[in-house]
Amino acid sequence: MSELGPLVGEPLALDLVNTRARSPDQDFDFLSDLVGMRHWLSCERDRLSTLSDSQLRSPTRADLAAVRALRDHAAAAIARARTGRSPAPRDLRALNEAMCAAPVRHELVRGDRRAGLRARRDGESGTRIAAALAESVAELLADDRIETVRDCEADFCILLFLPTHPRRRWCNPAICGNRMRVARFHERRKAGAG
Repeated sequence: MSELGPLVGEPLALDLVNTRARSPDQDFDFLSDLVGMRHWLSCERDRLSTLSDSQLRSPTRADLAAVRALRDHAAAAIARARTGRSPAPRDLRALNEAMCAAPVRHELVRGDRRAGLRARRDGESGTRIAAALAESVAELLADDRIETVRDCEADFCILLFLPTHPRRRWCNPAICGNRMRVARFHERRKAGAG
């Protein structure tokens, strides 16, 4: 896991929760410091279009603290929603407060042939990243697919994914899938030799 960095490519809300990961012998927090947060934001850049490049390249300690707190609320809310329960009031309040602290506004911009529409996020710089992420969590919580979010079936893994195929079992078949297949192979060999 650490050699590849954080798992990205799931819905942004799950990518946020998945910034905490585990390998067979180590736990990881890809948001443990500003360097890790910058790396994760660079991986998610295309999905955070309401934020400026400078916000994504230079998050502050306030951004880091806000995103880490939001991650805890997101994980708790998603865990409840996956089982058909409504998120706890404190988690809903935290998500709503994060979104309200830096709302999206739309502005017209001049284009070559006609005007275009661009989304921008207002609010204090320390709240804009958390607001964008809170919005992605809210979208997932309101999506009917929330109850199909799965845990990776690898013994050691704690990552979540939204299956694109009903038979998908691992967050990443190349990492967790291979590790589990190798472990089963060794167990069969050991049982056959005994």
